[in-house]
Amino acid sequence: MINTGKLAGRTIFITGASRGIGKAIALKAARDGANIIIAAKTAEPHPKLPGTIYTAAKEVEDAGGKALPCIVDVRDEKQVQGAVENAVKTFGGIDVLINNASAISLTGTLETEMKRYDLMHNINTRGTFLVSKICIPYLKKAKNPHIVNISPPLNMAPHWFKNHVAYTMAKYGMSMCVLGMAEEFKEDGIAVNSLWPLTAIHTAAIEMLGGKESGSYSRKPEIMADATYALICKDSRSVTGKFLIDEDLLKEEGLTQEQIDQYAVNPSNKDGLMPDFFLDVDPEKILLKKAKTEPSGGGKDVEEIFIAITKRLNPELVRSIQAVYQFNLTGAQESVWFIDLKNGSGSAGKGKPSDTPDSVLTMDSKNFFEMFSGKLKATAAFMSGKLKISGNLQKAMKLEKLMTTLKSKL
Repeated sequence: MINTGKLAGRTIFITGASRGIGKAIALKAARDGANIIIAAKTAEPHPKLPGTIYTAAKEVEDAGGKALPCIVDVRDEKQVQGAVENAVKTFGGIDVLINNASAISLTGTLETEMKRYDLMHNINTRGTFLVSKICIPYLKKAKNPHIVNISPPLNMAPHWFKNHVAYTMAKYGMSMCVLGMAEEFKEDGIAVNSLWPLTAIHTAAIEMLGGKESGSYSRKPEIMADATYALICKDSRSVTGKFLIDEDLLKEEGLTQEQIDQYAVNPSNKDGLMPDFFLDVDPEKILLKKAKTEPSGGGKDVEEIFIAITKRLNPELVRSIQAVYQFNLTGAQESVWFIDLKNGSGSAGKGKPSDTPDSVLTMDSKNFFEMFSGKLKATAAFMSGKLKISGNLQKAMKLEKLMTTLKSKL
């Protein structure tokens, strides 16, 4: 999407802007000559996640904008207040707030430690509320004020709660801020909207969770940056209280499907993208187009698959995954199997694991081979109901790494 120059001289406060979606939004606005407040915790390089507020600031300035890097933990009221005051002193006000900072843990009730629960709620819900509260007095003075929360539509379908209720509550808290603040500040002309991606977005954090293979079914963060740009260029009194999806918004702006397909990390896999959470989207329509045209491997013997799995196990895989899985297979080859990727060099076989499994995966045996041969993504199977997961969903996602190593062998 082409820059128009509409954000020149406008001041945009972005939380979590040192990397990922937040940084992509910062760079997009910077190309118009905007002033960017990079509000994030990362002042020193993270051992696994690249980027700091200072490296992001340099990129913003190289792109044509002005940058103010601020060390901000959105849980800390004094730090937020100080950053906002610094922004106003430096640039004369605040025109746009992007609440992007977020924490995630895809764990069930029993697997969610309270410190992790508190972290998600304090960053996602409380942090969004706090930063908005402190910015709003300045937004009231702006000519075209916007608040954009990177949060999902409020979808009350039970399956979005049962596997990771703590995370869902925390993300929906951000969306409830949209619902309430849009009405509360409508007369002030402050647009308050949420924006959410239709598909997974490839960032360093997602790669750390799902492995490098996550890029094959993701889009670049630039799609969210372009959608945010289109939104905050609109008249704030014309759009508020909306729960928007990146692809839909860009199509309204005139982008064709062919243009949108170019946001895929791997455009040749544009029909194999993973839908994001919390959407009323049939994963079969997004993710399984290719699988429908490929021959089925449902007749394979499950034992053959586990023999192949055993051959692929190694200490490096164990170190990177650190999880024990139990597979409860139903249908024609009903049986129980395990993969231990936590101990020694790893092991796999028939029966239950000797250690308590981190994740228990239940699915029909006819889909099992499709998943381990790469024809059916685990996430697609889960979201379409073909795979049921109990236990740690976050660790279950890491199975993609093992599946990738098996793709050419099965």
